[in-house]
Amino acid sequence: MTFNFRKMAAGAALGAVLLGGAMVASNAQDAKHTIVTVVKLSGIAWFNRMEEGVKQYAADTGQNASQVGPASADAALQVQMIEDLIAKKVDAITVVPNSPEALEPVLAKALSQGIKVVGHEASSLKNVTYDVEAFDNAAYGEHLMEALAKAMGGEGEYAVFVGNLSAKTHNEWVDAAIAYQKAKYPKMKLVADKIESTEQQQVAYQKTKELLRTYPNLKGIQGSAGEDVVGAALAVEEAGLTGKVSIVGTSLVSVAGPYLESGEINMISFWDPAKAGIAMNKVAAMAIEGKEVTDGMDLGVEGYNKVRLNGKVIYGQAWVDVTKDNMGEYKF
Repeated sequence: MTFNFRKMAAGAALGAVLLGGAMVASNAQDAKHTIVTVVKLSGIAWFNRMEEGVKQYAADTGQNASQVGPASADAALQVQMIEDLIAKKVDAITVVPNSPEALEPVLAKALSQGIKVVGHEASSLKNVTYDVEAFDNAAYGEHLMEALAKAMGGEGEYAVFVGNLSAKTHNEWVDAAIAYQKAKYPKMKLVADKIESTEQQQVAYQKTKELLRTYPNLKGIQGSAGEDVVGAALAVEEAGLTGKVSIVGTSLVSVAGPYLESGEINMISFWDPAKAGIAMNKVAAMAIEGKEVTDGMDLGVEGYNKVRLNGKVIYGQAWVDVTKDNMGEYKF
């Protein structure tokens, strides 16, 4: 960062020194940080909502905070964006990776040049200052499976979607869900390997149509990316299987609301991406200023009021469940 110090009038030597010290402290305190959030994909509801949070953080703090993302969910495009940010010498990068493994080298480069790095949905990242998670991922996956099992009556065939096979968080949810199902609901059966939607509603729709043709007894679908449950719901609706195939997963009311109301989707769960964006930026600013996150700390963001720190990973308690009964409480 560059600090601009105003020239001070000549005076007594001691007075000049004291005044100079005060001015340095004042300017350091008032200096603005450049923090850029790199998301998986631009233009979808989930990350549009996250950008609202980033903009709110910038407005509230005066920090130079912004968000960018590729036009497709491609780790290579994220790498290019991060390389560009390194060249621009930003103060911090917050990132939601499509593939944590693919981003490790470029994030290591950012750290080596003094840039703070904060991850999200990527608890396995090693080359970060911190990683902010909305909750414990295994617990969340088990929670989604419990909801799906209850909707299915504890038996029958089901399938699972992830946004990308390389998406660490989605895989953690689904792996925990499958393990939970095997332990608690042995009469349920996973019909196929994880199905990749590439975070696209149309892809989830087409692949659900294929599932319904291949597995006519399918009774349940669990989605991970925000568009998965909606693509699945459209296919179920078109097939005339509303009420016969249960759907649960991560999404937003602005995306899934019509299908919650009509009954194709039983339940969605989510954390507010806007609040996650604010939390990431707050942690990034703390890191720039040399402040440490501590176990039990209140980040001043709903859902992150008593965080749990495990190494570099910061866990909140931020998920909510939404059905047609309470969907009116959420405007995003």
